[in-house]
Amino acid sequence: MRPLNLLRAPLLLASAALMAGCSELVVLNPAGDVAAQQGRLVVIATVLMLLIIVPVIFLTLLFAWRYRQNSKHSDEEYAPDWHHSTKLELVIWSAPLVIIIALGALTWITTHKLDPYRPLDRIAAGQPIPEGVKPLEVQVVSLDWKWLFFYPEQGIATVNEVAAPVDRPILFKLTSSHTMNAFYIPDLAGMIYTMPGMQTELNAVINKPGEYKGMSSHYSGAGFSGMNFKFKGLSNEDFDKWIAQARTEGQPLTRDAYRELAKPSERNPVARFASVEQGLYNRVLNLCVEDGQPCMHEVMAKDAMRNRAHHTERALNTAAAQSICTPETLIE
Repeated sequence: MRPLNLLRAPLLLASAALMAGCSELVVLNPAGDVAAQQGRLVVIATVLMLLIIVPVIFLTLLFAWRYRQNSKHSDEEYAPDWHHSTKLELVIWSAPLVIIIALGALTWITTHKLDPYRPLDRIAAGQPIPEGVKPLEVQVVSLDWKWLFFYPEQGIATVNEVAAPVDRPILFKLTSSHTMNAFYIPDLAGMIYTMPGMQTELNAVINKPGEYKGMSSHYSGAGFSGMNFKFKGLSNEDFDKWIAQARTEGQPLTRDAYRELAKPSERNPVARFASVEQGLYNRVLNLCVEDGQPCMHEVMAKDAMRNRAHHTERALNTAAAQSICTPETLIE
């Protein structure tokens, strides 16, 4: 066997370990406050569980060594009929129970505190949101296989690039064109799904300027591996320049341009659009980008009105039938 083949497996394992280590470092030391709180939760939960795991592993190895064959301790206190110890039972059950209660309380509190739909109440530890600061709204559409970002307040759109001012809350509203996907920026916040005809939300904030990696974290087809994008944390001045650059260099994003963009493609370069057709995101959300296609919210509203009219008619017919069949009517 060649020496290179002998080294192939260890090299692959080492590479995988290095890549995993880099990913963990991002999760445990992110640039955004929400992701930092999630990273601390991972650390605390891991330490609590290790309080049981480490002693069990240590005692298992200690007992195996102490009472091995031909050991001087192997015949000590031999008790073949032993079956119960109240003190031992208390230790065995009370310690895991306390840890489970602590984990449950911690999970319950942080699940509500870090709910992606919950508006932020701070931009960092000890730094509440300044009065009058409005979250930056970014509308996200996952396409095959690229990401489209709308800025409704600024009137622009971008492909595979998104930016936000440092220390300003961000409200992401997310949907998908065709395929269910998962939006994830490790430095910013946790993963959240995108689904056709539905809208999810994610509140987050970036605290350090820089360029960070965003990705599709769930497999969604042939172009999944290249479905990445750039997230830029910028100062207010640099963010204004970034917006101005999009308005200067970009083309209008109309419905026709969107239909062309929505066609499956892989590893798309960054693109910017200087303007966006009015109501385009809502059309994408309600699956009515095509001409003559009814919007989902309009269809649902009509169905609701028909159901309401149907129930009203049934109630009136029932009331009429009951008035006809009263005892007084039968006596007459």
